[in-house]
Amino acid sequence: METARAAAFSPPGWRQRYGLRLKRRRLLWRSLRSRHQLHCLVDRSDLIKPNDLLGFVVLRNESARLPYFLQYYRARGVSQFLVVDNDSTDGSAQFLADQPDVSLWQTQAGYREARFGLDWSTWLQMRYGHGHWCLTVDADELLVYDGAEEHDLTELSERLQEQGLAGFGAMMLDLYPKGALGNQFYTPGQDPCEVVNWFDAAPYRANRQSPMGNLWLQGGARERAFFAAQPERSPTLNKIPLVKWNRRYAYVNSTHSLLPPDLNGIYQGPGGDLPAGVLLHTKFLPEIVSKSATEKQRQQHFHTPQDFDHYYDALSTAPDLWIENSQQYMGPGQLCDLGLMPELQW
Repeated sequence: METARAAAFSPPGWRQRYGLRLKRRRLLWRSLRSRHQLHCLVDRSDLIKPNDLLGFVVLRNESARLPYFLQYYRARGVSQFLVVDNDSTDGSAQFLADQPDVSLWQTQAGYREARFGLDWSTWLQMRYGHGHWCLTVDADELLVYDGAEEHDLTELSERLQEQGLAGFGAMMLDLYPKGALGNQFYTPGQDPCEVVNWFDAAPYRANRQSPMGNLWLQGGARERAFFAAQPERSPTLNKIPLVKWNRRYAYVNSTHSLLPPDLNGIYQGPGGDLPAGVLLHTKFLPEIVSKSATEKQRQQHFHTPQDFDHYYDALSTAPDLWIENSQQYMGPGQLCDLGLMPELQW
């Protein structure tokens, strides 16, 4: 596997740390204010027990994914889900409201204006996540790690805590089908990895960013297929999805970076020494072709939305992302062998 290890990073000086402290307080304040944008449809938060592992999700129109998503994370130890539905029109809210372990909020406010949903999820983490291990993922992300078949996320969090670690980082790995996008069939409740089961094993590159010290990991299938001419614009692949939450914490950019800045050292990228996993990114299910036209029209993407018009246009043509060097996904052990995540000591 070709992966450039991130170079050593110099911690921020006192002026930068002070600036980051102010930034974190501003983020928490705007998250507190964003609670007025949320309408609670179902509140089951009274069922949360002191040691429960909680799942936080912001989504829109994910009815096809939700049955398997909930099944997957229930089996891996998530006790309660706290979900924000951003004005779905496909029945997602109705489905979620009927689930016995879901508390559901809904909003029609702008996703982009709410820091791409982070204001809403941060408020829920402040309100309900303090002192809990919290998993923050998108509906198209499935977290795997060495030993995941035998050890659930509760066991993983206990092991992390024994090692004095406050979180668990992961590389987002794009999975795609063999053949033109949109030509496959997916049934709600089906494991999406049965439909999108190929990936790029390399190349990937990583750097540390100043002043927060967060990793910046790029490469893989989306860069190869859609951003080859401007690789610096390709998606960021590092995330820290599992954290022992404190109400003073705040995600800054999706789950790519955190404040306080010391938390960003939790993830060292492929080849790192600390425990880490992989987020299987199942974005390229058959619905991606029709959804791309909608997302282009909504203009809610990260950065400058117009910069991603070519990306959505390309997806709308139903390209075939498979190449001769594509690897078929076989399970967590394979990802360890490829160096995309480490073996864990159980």
